[in-house]
Amino acid sequence: MTLTGSWAPETRAPRGRTSRTEEAVLDALDVTALHRTLADLLRVPSVTGSDAESELLAGLAERTARAGMDVDHWRLDVDELARRPGFPGTEVPRRESWGLVATTGGDAGPTVVLQGHVDVVPPGDLRRWAANPWTPRVSGPRLHGRGACDMKAGVAANLAVAEAVLASGVRLPGRLALHLVGGEEDGGLGAFATLARGHRGDACVITEPTSGTLTTAAGGALTFQLVVPGEPAHGSARWAGRSAVEHFVVVDAVLRELEAERNAVVDPLMAEYPIAHTLSIGTVVAGDWASTVPDSLTATGRLGVRLDEDPAQARAAVEERLAAACAEHPFLRSHPVEVTWPGGQFAPGRTPAGAPLRQVVTAAQQDLTGTAPRERGVPYGSDLRLYAAEGVPTLHYGPGDVVHAHSYDEHVDLTELTAVTRVLAVATVRLLQAG
Repeated sequence: MTLTGSWAPETRAPRGRTSRTEEAVLDALDVTALHRTLADLLRVPSVTGSDAESELLAGLAERTARAGMDVDHWRLDVDELARRPGFPGTEVPRRESWGLVATTGGDAGPTVVLQGHVDVVPPGDLRRWAANPWTPRVSGPRLHGRGACDMKAGVAANLAVAEAVLASGVRLPGRLALHLVGGEEDGGLGAFATLARGHRGDACVITEPTSGTLTTAAGGALTFQLVVPGEPAHGSARWAGRSAVEHFVVVDAVLRELEAERNAVVDPLMAEYPIAHTLSIGTVVAGDWASTVPDSLTATGRLGVRLDEDPAQARAAVEERLAAACAEHPFLRSHPVEVTWPGGQFAPGRTPAGAPLRQVVTAAQQDLTGTAPRERGVPYGSDLRLYAAEGVPTLHYGPGDVVHAHSYDEHVDLTELTAVTRVLAVATVRLLQAG
């Protein structure tokens, strides 16, 4: 399953740009095993909240232990975690949840974290896939399967870097820690639990798909639910009722206006997006009988949180705007829309301006490929904000283009996976040697 190709102008650094230690780790990097690892990960249907999510983490705990890493694999007490300040919420039921941290190296230098989530979203309509989403399929340079892009390619890269460091036999003063987590897709439970257990680092790279860029900021995302009231009547006498659906049309227009206002001015890191911080409706359910005017509509959606914005302020903006709109409506004035905030709650986060992490990763890519990654922000919530909130400088850098995440026939370019993993290997060695 190994492919050849060119992700960047140069595939190896010119002599003198990498040290002997870095070259030793690069020589120990097994590209065939890297691609095989990704294929093996894709065969596990580790949908968020499923038993397979926990089973995959158990398998990775065994693998990292066999590789000689110190492993902390523990069962999460979700009820206890939910009582902690800042709990990120969840959106799916779980019978059990687990954490996994595997470390290697010395303790005389910094701790460098490579982080990745093993959970994936459901595949959706299987008829829309070209093949079984849980059977890895190669097409040209691409490997297809649910989670290939988001983000099992990144997890495979993390494992490959750690195993290359071990196989190289080099002695590095710092400690490399793999934080492999579940529950990222519905809030960030795994990362929250990992940090609550006391695992930290001096720098963290989350190998989310960044398509050759360096992500140093992530917007937030808050799940909300609206209950829009109406007044029932027989469908043949529609005029006697007040349709919750028609009321929702009014509410939706108000939300579109608010979205436009919240995106009138955005951070330069987010300027490339047509709508940097979306306010979108995901599900709408109304009524209980075809010939009855619906007396209630429930809508759930996602509110994008701007960089550096307090999520409480973002929630207040929605609540206040809807309250004002209801106050001007003849029916909703006395039957206002109910707003609640269940499910995942992602705050925004940034890499600190002075953190050397961004320079190290940038230099590693430039030394290996002759190109420097463009810095950008992303409009979706991620585990970045949890590490940043604990004072751990964190950024995204990983294989794949997020446009292919959560899609039918999701895929990653294996040539890019190889190139990014090499950059990660060099950056990791440099970070572990930092004073």
